[in-house]
Amino acid sequence: MKNFFRPTAGQKIISGLVTCLILAIASYFLATAMIDSLYSYRSPLRETPPQPGTSLGQPSTRRVVFVLIDGLRYDTSLNTSIMPVLDMVRQQGASATMHSRPPSYSEPGYTTLLTGAWPNLNDGPAINLDYAEIPTWTQDNIFSAAKRAGLSTAVSGYDWFEKLIPQDAVSASFYTPGEDQNADRAVVNAALPWLGQDYQLMLIHIDQVDYAGHHEGGPRSPNWNAAAARADALLGEIVSKLDLTQDTLLVASDHGHIDAGGHGGIEPVVLTEPFVLAGKGVKPGKYGDVQMVDVAPTLAALLGTNLPADAQGQPLVDLLDLPAAITAALPGAIAAQQTALLEDYTQAIGRPIPPAEIPQEASVAAYQDLLQSAVDSRLYLERGSRWAAVGFLLLLVVGIITRIKPRVLAWNFGAAALAIGLFHLRYALIDGHPYSLSWVPGQMDLILYVAITAGFSLVVGWLVAMLGLRGFRLPPRDGVISALGYIMAVFLLLALPVSISYALNGLTITWVLPDFLSYFIAFLSLLMVLITAVVGLALAGITGIITRVISSRNSEE
Repeated sequence: MKNFFRPTAGQKIISGLVTCLILAIASYFLATAMIDSLYSYRSPLRETPPQPGTSLGQPSTRRVVFVLIDGLRYDTSLNTSIMPVLDMVRQQGASATMHSRPPSYSEPGYTTLLTGAWPNLNDGPAINLDYAEIPTWTQDNIFSAAKRAGLSTAVSGYDWFEKLIPQDAVSASFYTPGEDQNADRAVVNAALPWLGQDYQLMLIHIDQVDYAGHHEGGPRSPNWNAAAARADALLGEIVSKLDLTQDTLLVASDHGHIDAGGHGGIEPVVLTEPFVLAGKGVKPGKYGDVQMVDVAPTLAALLGTNLPADAQGQPLVDLLDLPAAITAALPGAIAAQQTALLEDYTQAIGRPIPPAEIPQEASVAAYQDLLQSAVDSRLYLERGSRWAAVGFLLLLVVGIITRIKPRVLAWNFGAAALAIGLFHLRYALIDGHPYSLSWVPGQMDLILYVAITAGFSLVVGWLVAMLGLRGFRLPPRDGVISALGYIMAVFLLLALPVSISYALNGLTITWVLPDFLSYFIAFLSLLMVLITAVVGLALAGITGIITRVISSRNSEE
């Protein structure tokens, strides 16, 4: 009866081959679903946006001009030899180090800057979408707030803004599909005449620094500094048309770039941006650190509009010289806006907070701590059940592999660890890639990179396992089983980061954005599972051929 439950060599081979095929299909569909869910992510507030409050009062400035230099790194912004105009504005005004959150792509950055809400909540794209797929903001923003206050607005920049900003809130516009210096020249040419007209809120988007980051070698290339210098010269043209005793100028960026060029991930260099505010209503000085979500409510305070209804940041009153009426109106406006946001968002995620627990006229940080506690509460329950499932599967796997001979187990898992280690040795140490999408130029580039690197590493691990276990001297069927045992060990090790990401984030993104480090490593591991399955089938076949040849020679001798 014992032998009835013991699989034959043929059955072991078939089960191993079928496992490879199943895992290849499963990893492909799961990896695709993980990325698709990032592209399609929308805020829980999509259908129930908080309603805007009342305007704060009269503007403190004749106009606010927001010059958004796309992709400008913080360290580059401080280089006075490259950006002397920006340095001059910084010396005259208020400056700070601005911090953002992942995903550090442009469309999430634009949305965060102009709604005052983080990507989890603001309902903008979580990753850059093609022009035709970009949704218009469903949530309140500084342009819609300006329109309700009766202010005229203008936008000149990349055509993504044409899709993102509700165009009924834009009085004048110029959009271009170009990203290079020629496109920027056209953008500034369109905007300069508006600076002498009656527009109270203007956005001028300069894109060539980001273009240099993506297409001209990144910050390590001389092209980067050249692009930043040209952007600074364009800023000089804009500044020359302003009267900073009456007008207010904001210069900021939406993200930085890694040294090789690229962004989207969690690296500090892509999540740190310049913030320079100068002119009417501004107290000059250096102000330390600010958050990207502070930009929209700060502009609202200067313009006297309502605070954007989704804003998770605060007006930077320490660096503003506001009229007494605005200063007096702000505490009540902040309390009303934050209370409504807290109630609407916690209701949308199924964790409503009783009104008695909501503070009255507390700091923005206190309201946001409550909001985060509601998010953490739901995550705690979801993660608890997923960790339990992962723990059960881990115990099941441990129970199965402990039945394998220790020597076989040691060689297979040692070789599997070597193969995975070699992959990451090239990935992180030799090529210096971060564990994020920041470095990835395109989908096929990543797949080819993983295929080549993992393929080579798997072959090295296979040779080590087969030589250590003398698998090439076994009968052909046993040799194939030995090779498949090594491949199964690789699968099990690759399953660990996938399991951790599942426990933390779920299989795909649903109501909240994931922990991006674990999510990316899981995605990378799934690609490796796919390559391992394909290469594993080939290695099993090659093992069968080699062992058959060696067996034939031994029998002839």
